[in-house]
Amino acid sequence: MAPNRISKDSLTPGDHIYSWRAAYVYAHHGIYIGDDKVIHFTRRGQEVGTGTVLDFLLVSSTPKTPLIPCPMCSPREEAGNNGVILSCINCFLSGGNLYRFEYVVNPALFLAKARGGTCTRAVSDPDDVVVHRAKFLLEENGFGCYNVFKNNCEDFAIYCKTGLLVFINQTTMGQSGQAVSYIGGPLAAVLSTPVRLVTTNVYGMAAMAVGVYCISRYAADIDIRTDAEKVNVEDLTSRLAAGLVQVVEPQIVPIESQEGLHISS
Repeated sequence: MAPNRISKDSLTPGDHIYSWRAAYVYAHHGIYIGDDKVIHFTRRGQEVGTGTVLDFLLVSSTPKTPLIPCPMCSPREEAGNNGVILSCINCFLSGGNLYRFEYVVNPALFLAKARGGTCTRAVSDPDDVVVHRAKFLLEENGFGCYNVFKNNCEDFAIYCKTGLLVFINQTTMGQSGQAVSYIGGPLAAVLSTPVRLVTTNVYGMAAMAVGVYCISRYAADIDIRTDAEKVNVEDLTSRLAAGLVQVVEPQIVPIESQEGLHISS
């Protein structure tokens, strides 16, 4: 069985689960609340919103509309299937495999992961707290506007599990950085001047890109970010409703500009 892959029988309420879409382009994340139900964050059922060519790839990796409407999920789809929604486990998976997101991962294992969006060093809160956050956000539809880079399904699930959000200042909400590091790490490695000076060999460049990708994921992890803070779910939804918090577009920073990164054991 692939790493993190689990069976439905092993699910417990409060689990952060995900499923890779077609061609493993992107994973969709949610919180399992029991009774074969998942609460997740989406934009009209599609992982879109980058404003780039990635939208085409991500749309191709989204679940197809079933020929026979699901009795549990169709009412939500008719309502627009937008924002924080409730789905059955089968509709959430859309034919894909089931994986459990890992928490409290040690640094060595985190850096050894081949792809981002599968684990974090952060500590999860108790399961009843996680389910409460997810249900409250469902009732209030209160996680802001969906965007694959700014505010996505993984950010939603990580918040439900940890209560942590990134704030640039008191009124500007960022994101966990997982999606940004996934795209930005190899790009930063290729474009950064120090890397080009170290080697011009294609294999050397590839190795550098992989290394920088892993470090970029580590630097973006919610557990070590100094701009992450614990936010009460009731406070979050009220601040979003009042317009006191907004989502900002993250910046992809070249590796030579990333300072103060320390890997601890």
